[in-house]
Amino acid sequence: MATHLTKDTFLKEIFDYENNKEWKFQGELPAIIDFYADWCGPCKMVAPIIEELSEEYEGKVNFFKIDTEAEQELAAAFGIQSIPSLLFIPVDGKPQMAAGALPKDTFIEVIEKELLGNK
Repeated sequence: MATHLTKDTFLKEIFDYENNKEWKFQGELPAIIDFYADWCGPCKMVAPIIEELSEEYEGKVNFFKIDTEAEQELAAAFGIQSIPSLLFIPVDGKPQMAAGALPKDTFIEVIEKELLGNK
């Protein structure tokens, strides 16, 4: 199951952008964050894919969801202008943002290559 993040849990588990200027991921596993809204049609298409992948990659990749309506400051901090927007976070290195409803095979490709380092 994907974990819903608030600003407080984001600051503790992902990145404390209030105290750090340089990106420093605080998680132990790679992560994917789904920025969504309840009214967004394409977000509803991505939601079951996120849930499936969270089970398939349990213990390897953490999955999070951020409701852009409830967490407007977080959405603004990442410059979210369209949803769904997906943030792929490797343990080391810079996160990558992708916009739009991605198909499951694209998620798997990014997870395997970018997050888990499988070529």
